[in-house]
Amino acid sequence: MALFEYFPNYIWNLSVAIAMESGGRIGEIVDMCQPIKDAAANGGDAGTPQFMQAWAAMGAKLLELAAEDEAKGRAFSASNKLERAALYLFVAERMQGHGAPGRKETYAKARDAFDRSTALGKINRDRVEIPLANGTMPALFTRAPGDGPKPVVVYCNGLDSCKELLYWSGLPEALARRGVSTLCVDQPGAGETLRLQNLPVDPHSESWASKAVDWLEQQSDVDPKRIGMTGISLGGHFAPRAVAYEPRFASGAVWGANHNWREVQDKRMAREGENPVPHYWAHVHWAFGASDQDDFLAKSQDMNLNGHMDRIKVPFLVTHGANDRQISLSYADDLYDQLVNSPRREKVIFTAREGGVEHVGADNMSYGRDLIADWFAETLDGVTG
Repeated sequence: MALFEYFPNYIWNLSVAIAMESGGRIGEIVDMCQPIKDAAANGGDAGTPQFMQAWAAMGAKLLELAAEDEAKGRAFSASNKLERAALYLFVAERMQGHGAPGRKETYAKARDAFDRSTALGKINRDRVEIPLANGTMPALFTRAPGDGPKPVVVYCNGLDSCKELLYWSGLPEALARRGVSTLCVDQPGAGETLRLQNLPVDPHSESWASKAVDWLEQQSDVDPKRIGMTGISLGGHFAPRAVAYEPRFASGAVWGANHNWREVQDKRMAREGENPVPHYWAHVHWAFGASDQDDFLAKSQDMNLNGHMDRIKVPFLVTHGANDRQISLSYADDLYDQLVNSPRREKVIFTAREGGVEHVGADNMSYGRDLIADWFAETLDGVTG
């Protein structure tokens, strides 16, 4: 199984894959991509304004169609269109360089469409705000059905995703079906926390993950003894770190083993491996609140899990795609091998036999989603069938 490669560069194809795996419609995606195919020929950074223009135009059309449905009282149909409008706008915004014209406005439209879709569609995701030492951590809380306290999983972003894309990965719905709630967080340096509060990445992820646990412990429908933690992409670095240093987590998993992210930066400077977003260095400087490259490298210096993983004393699952073009497969071995005090550790490498071989399953997220959902159902006392 392979990535759907419409464009001649990886970064643009990754954005298309994200949209397809998040509920986009292939006909709409083709309509957005056809006019900008030539613009992609000059590499991942060039042509991103044309990308935004094409994708934002489809978003605007869907907003109009949703308004027509809503005027007729067809709330569920309006919600469906708003959902895709939000998705295309988030993907368009994600492709732009920091400070690019129209980026803020596109993000605001995406957020508004997402929130209206939630309300009109009666979708199981409540927006909540978790207090941090500085500012707040906006999150989406998807509740498992039924009465009484439920297990819950804290689910964090990578470098360039947002809580809405976490929801669209399908994991919260898969977990709810198994009796487990999910808290998708925009941690510092990601999504809304970065864009609207200017809070940079905190490499010591236990500081904000612990605040999520504090908040969950106050919820009457959460069992505080059954809280898990997972993350996607760079979240595959943050989640193990948080589980290592926050003893209230009862289980952990990674969707992509991002074991030594500081070393990844050396590889990217040497042009080894693919970047996740256009304008990569400008993005990480923004996300880390760094003034220049030296400042960024200093701020990311601690992002190496070697020497920390023996602190994990709960079940932990390591997953990775065999053909990950961003993050070395060897990091999955490093993480698994260092989980020496986990009572139940498991490593699963997705191969061509099933799919999910690309970075965090960009070619097919269903295998990672099912496996991680089953893992938490088994380790937090949910149900697998």
